[in-house]
Amino acid sequence: MATISFPLPSPAKLPITSPPSAPNRINVADRLILRHLNAGDLRGAISSLDLMARDGIRPTDSVTFSTLLKSCIRAREFRLGKLVHSRLIEFQIEPDSVLYNSLISLYSKSGDVARAEDVFETMGRFGKRDVVSWSAMMGCYGNNGKGVDAVRVFVEFLELGLVPNDYCYTAVIRACSNPENVGVGRVILGFLMKTGYFESDVCVGCSLIDMFVKGENSLENAYKVFDQMSELNVVTWTLVITRCMQMGFPKEAIRFFLEMVLSGFEADKFTLSSVFSACAELEDLSLGKQLHSWAIRLGLVEDVGCSLVDMYAKCSVGGSVDDCRKVFDRMEDHSVMSWTALITGYMQSGDLDTEAVKLFCEMITQGCVQPNHFTFSSAFKACGNLSDSRVGKQVLGHAFKRGLASNNSVANSVISMFVKSDRMEDARRAFESLSEKNLVSYNTFLDGACRSLDFEEAFELYHEISERELGVSAFTFASLLSGVASVGSIRKGEQVHSQVVKLGLSCNQPVCNALISMYSKCGSIDSASRVFSLMEDRNVISWTSMITGFAKHGFAKRVLETFNQMMEAGVKPNEVTYVAILSACSHVGLVSEGWRHFKSMYEDHNIKPKMEHYACMVDLLCRSGLLTDAFEFINTMPFQADVLVWRTFLGACRVHSNTELGEMAARKILELDPNEPAAYIQLSNIYASTGKWEESAEMRKRMKERNLVKEGGCSWIEVGDKVHKFYVGDTSHPNTHRIYNELDRLIREIKCCGYVPDTDLVLHKLEEEDDKAEKERLLYQHSEKIAVAFGLISTVKSRPVRVFKNLRVCGDCHNAMKYITVVSGREIVLRDMNRFHHFKDGKCSCNDYW
Repeated sequence: MATISFPLPSPAKLPITSPPSAPNRINVADRLILRHLNAGDLRGAISSLDLMARDGIRPTDSVTFSTLLKSCIRAREFRLGKLVHSRLIEFQIEPDSVLYNSLISLYSKSGDVARAEDVFETMGRFGKRDVVSWSAMMGCYGNNGKGVDAVRVFVEFLELGLVPNDYCYTAVIRACSNPENVGVGRVILGFLMKTGYFESDVCVGCSLIDMFVKGENSLENAYKVFDQMSELNVVTWTLVITRCMQMGFPKEAIRFFLEMVLSGFEADKFTLSSVFSACAELEDLSLGKQLHSWAIRLGLVEDVGCSLVDMYAKCSVGGSVDDCRKVFDRMEDHSVMSWTALITGYMQSGDLDTEAVKLFCEMITQGCVQPNHFTFSSAFKACGNLSDSRVGKQVLGHAFKRGLASNNSVANSVISMFVKSDRMEDARRAFESLSEKNLVSYNTFLDGACRSLDFEEAFELYHEISERELGVSAFTFASLLSGVASVGSIRKGEQVHSQVVKLGLSCNQPVCNALISMYSKCGSIDSASRVFSLMEDRNVISWTSMITGFAKHGFAKRVLETFNQMMEAGVKPNEVTYVAILSACSHVGLVSEGWRHFKSMYEDHNIKPKMEHYACMVDLLCRSGLLTDAFEFINTMPFQADVLVWRTFLGACRVHSNTELGEMAARKILELDPNEPAAYIQLSNIYASTGKWEESAEMRKRMKERNLVKEGGCSWIEVGDKVHKFYVGDTSHPNTHRIYNELDRLIREIKCCGYVPDTDLVLHKLEEEDDKAEKERLLYQHSEKIAVAFGLISTVKSRPVRVFKNLRVCGDCHNAMKYITVVSGREIVLRDMNRFHHFKDGKCSCNDYW
């Protein structure tokens, strides 16, 4: 090791001369520096030291320098500490062991291991090492990721015949608090038990708890250490509570907290902060409020303000963040942490992203507190949720101004914001501009590629992650599976599943949840059910994914059975679970069952129904033909119905040809959104179905005047590794001739079996002599029929024909599919915008109720 020597005055060098009163001035120098330090004025003390150096005056007491160094370390002013060291050398003061140890601590805390080594080596040459010096050096190595060196120094210490104390043991055990060195830590534990330090010292016990948690990921062994400690204090209890939280066991954290209170210990701000985090994780608002009142009595509210803001945000009832805002507004001083907690709370509430962005702007405008990288990350997430890249770019400008744009978490949030805003080119630029791409960067951009259905790039990114050995995560596979599910590409989904098994992630909970969702959306509900049944650990997402899958496939009985099993397993349903339950009831006409579950949401589980749940109830009533009841239900909603609710009602009016209510619903939609094409299209269809061709044409004319375009109906099917897409009357496919020959054959055969084209569903006015034949031709060329015909000639007979459509399947196609399964002997699975239809042996799983 290179060494730094501290030069002493030599005979050849004249000592610093002072006037006769120098001794008094020197004493005054020490007292002046210490007076500044006692007043908490570190910079004043340093300034005095600089002035003394300029005037040739020097403090003589090494305690003064040691106190200065310790003050610099406490304030994390390492640059000032190094300046003190330079003055120490300049004044030619010979350090004692205490001063040397302070220097080791200074360089250790500042991450300058080489300088710490220099000081330690110098101490060795001058014979000034003591047990504290050895402990400080072990701590230096341990704190700077050099655990092996810490153990080496510990062994050298023992070889010299020195006896370690609690600080020494604590330092070396902390150096072993990682998977690489925990084995050595166990050996030291054996040594500890022989010497008696294991049971007698609190610090040693705390370091062992940390070693087992961080090194072995084992709370069980940490508990054993805790149970055998003869002396416990609030620090020990808080450590165990905090580690429970960090390991993802909030219930255990609260259990330990209650034991701590019953044992007579009083919580401090660190304990309460951890317990508030546990309440937030468990969404236990009741306990959180009790602890809040306790914090008020203890006078700790200001100290735990950030944790309170976070807790109320995550435990908000019905998406309300009122309590969260009250805590924030009552805080005397707002730190960057409290601002960030509030902004994050609004962003995570579900529908307050605009307010989150406004809060960020308010923070910037006030200028009292500067945002950090966590604040910017939350602001970008809010912009992403709003799909507002314009505001996002303005926020990015502030990040650049503060030098935080290159921070990994900020940069990854920027990529995510552009991805959610469908700005893939901007996302690509942000991704490629990163100097160091980590797994989160790749996962975020890969998710964007999957969202934009660019699977070639998505799989290229996946292979790049593997080649760079970044460690493919559960999120990587979840993104890939979500992408393939969106287009129903079951073959690609199966390929991803095989990679999951190969990498040993088939028991990973998030991956299994994504697999359930993927197989459900790709039409293979049996495969989804198999993945679910093999899961050992299921959370609310697992149960909800399976329930949603059964609901989309129309298996209402299995939906309700699975929901009951979920209740028996003690898993609390969430808002999404109830959307699936109500949707399942809607698809099979279980009106009374739907009402029961709708009421139990709040009564049994304190889940306040949102717009989606009201839309499901409207759908349930409408599908059952109860249009008047549905209309009354809409008018009694506790908030104004949105476009989704009225669009659901308008669709039912078209099915039941109720012009009066349809016109009313269309007016409501256009009041809320004058550019909503569905209102014009549905009303036009209602008029057409009742023969009001002029009114129908007027609706189409208004659409044209507003430049509104109806989403074109299309169907697609995966054959091999390629997805084939078809539109109405499509003739662009290379196999068009074969497809239409097959389609003609099918039409002839199903007509012989009793199929009659439902020409009433063709809502176009035609000349009377051409009316019937032309309408039948238009029906035959619907995209789903073309896709099925292609599937029959392109896939093996042992597999179902899986077709996907972006709109609701028409009644005629639905009827034709049943006949096609009879004449072809093939099973057909059709997914439209609402649900799955399983056609087999002339029947559909929906029982013609959809």
